[in-house]
Amino acid sequence: MFPYLLVNVGTGVSILKVSNWDEFERVSGSGLGGGTYYGLCRLLTQAKDFSATLEEAVKGDDSKCNMTVGDIYGGSYGSLGLDANMTASFFGKVIMGDSYKDNVKEADICKSLLHMVTNNLGQIAYLNARLQGMKNIYFAGNFLRTNKIAMKYLSKAIHFWSGGEMKALFLQHEGFFGACGAFLDSEQPNRCESS
Repeated sequence: MFPYLLVNVGTGVSILKVSNWDEFERVSGSGLGGGTYYGLCRLLTQAKDFSATLEEAVKGDDSKCNMTVGDIYGGSYGSLGLDANMTASFFGKVIMGDSYKDNVKEADICKSLLHMVTNNLGQIAYLNARLQGMKNIYFAGNFLRTNKIAMKYLSKAIHFWSGGEMKALFLQHEGFFGACGAFLDSEQPNRCESS
């Protein structure tokens, strides 16, 4: 199981190198996390809470906002290994004129923002894993709780950037990761003896 990279995604992101049960260190982090996603959704849509942004993202089509390699080159760019459907610029289509902008719905914005944040986070995680010589990257944190789209995008990003050599792994109860760690690290409580 050891060593591995642990990427805890909450409002921000902490990246830890875990060498064994008792040896770990924070090697990096990012302010690009769940707070970025939710904050931008609040500014750009009418979504009332985080759950609403995820509900909208499920219905969205990020190709309405994001410019692809195919949009630029008319297809794949084979000599660079870029598929036509790969995102070349997040929200790049919106600058191409009002006809593109007018077709964008709030659900499309939520999905595009989710894609943007998770793709960039996937690249940051990959680069840190490569720097630390790790193959397995565990993702945890409340941002991923019930967020299947984010998990899919993170998996795709890690697979793409690593050429399939690294794996994105997800904890089953990721939202409780911090609480479990605090519990396991705490000393046994003093027991009150009845007199």
